[in-house]
Amino acid sequence: MLDRISDKFTDVIRSISGQARISEKNIEDAVEEIKIALLEADVNLRVVRRFVNRTIQEAKGDAVLKAVSPSQQFIKIINDRMVQLLGDTRQELQLKGPDTTSVILLYGLQGSGKTTTSVKLALELKNQGRRPMLAAADLVRPAAIQQLMILGEQHGIPVVADEKAKDPSKVAKSALQRAKKEQFDVLIVDTAGRMQADLDLMKELQGIKKVVDPVEALLVADAMTGQAAVDIAKTFHDQIGLTGVILTKFDSDTRGGAALSIKSITDQPIKYIGTGEKITDIEPFYPERIASRILGMGDVVSLVEKAQEAFDEQEAIELQKKMMSASFTLADYLDQFKKMKKMGSVESMLGMIPGLKAQEAAEAVDEGEMKREEAILLSMTLKERDNHLIIGPSRRKRIAKGSGTSVYDVNKLLKKFEKMRLMMKKMTKNKKYQQQLMRQFGG
Repeated sequence: MLDRISDKFTDVIRSISGQARISEKNIEDAVEEIKIALLEADVNLRVVRRFVNRTIQEAKGDAVLKAVSPSQQFIKIINDRMVQLLGDTRQELQLKGPDTTSVILLYGLQGSGKTTTSVKLALELKNQGRRPMLAAADLVRPAAIQQLMILGEQHGIPVVADEKAKDPSKVAKSALQRAKKEQFDVLIVDTAGRMQADLDLMKELQGIKKVVDPVEALLVADAMTGQAAVDIAKTFHDQIGLTGVILTKFDSDTRGGAALSIKSITDQPIKYIGTGEKITDIEPFYPERIASRILGMGDVVSLVEKAQEAFDEQEAIELQKKMMSASFTLADYLDQFKKMKKMGSVESMLGMIPGLKAQEAAEAVDEGEMKREEAILLSMTLKERDNHLIIGPSRRKRIAKGSGTSVYDVNKLLKKFEKMRLMMKKMTKNKKYQQQLMRQFGG
């Protein structure tokens, strides 16, 4: 995500960092590169001008030019301005207490991913201990009601729907009455979209908003549409009022124009981002973390949080014991594959590591090889995964055939596994070796 703009900013930061002294010319050159990067990222022109002017104004002050570490001071100014551009701080949903029903309205044009996002948000709130309910108030798009009902059923979230209904306001009102009666503390209303924000759509949404009195009115917008998403957000906010934005397809957004412009243009925060196609691929939007990624400084906090969600503490202790005793098996190896997949793509995780550019992250890992290895492991019997030493020539041929790979690939995986087991045992028992490995990886 944001690969293109991140690469540009990383180059600018690298060119100026570490310099003992920087001149006004250095600052002007760096800011010019930043301006080009922002314009190429499809950031709103007015936002770019404001960003550039404020950065130059602060950077040319005595605090930078006469500082002990002027380059670091300049980088801090860029970071602070970037965080401000993205919205300063994380904006939580303004939900009421658990004994009251809070209504969230989701708006958006057709194709923005609104219906899927409503289920993603409901599941996110459910995992936080809330009791969400969904209302199918999109009576325009064919199959919208069925889609919401199927997704809701798959993930244990009740859906209020009426396929014969003609008035979405009545559907929303009926859903709110039921949510209150059955003590659901959040009602998420999936409203209709259009190909464009026309007068009929606005009237319909105003009618729904009036009967349910939402605590949140969120626009679901496609991050990849850049300036178009910003224009849509402004139109919705001016006509019916927004409390925030959810940007979908953020994982595919290499430019970042929407994320960097929405807060400045609409004065409404980005509250969540969609980071993939899975129903769990939704994350709170943290301006400081996204700014850090854009500037090539990584996002270690998010990486750690993802790891904590995927890896159980007790399991980690047991795994460490196995590593120390060299009893780590192929079954354990396969289990780690599954946990890694829960965290997202390897490329996206590597992109959170400080100093690692998107292109470098892509080159650092061969996801095709990882898929081959997983296929090989899945083709093994439980007994073979528990004891790799029994996998002789005939078993290797069977495993290769079952996984759609070659005997060479199977041999390669087993050699790699043996080598890894020895390295793990050595690392867990040798503090000096651990330090050497950390130094190799920049620790």
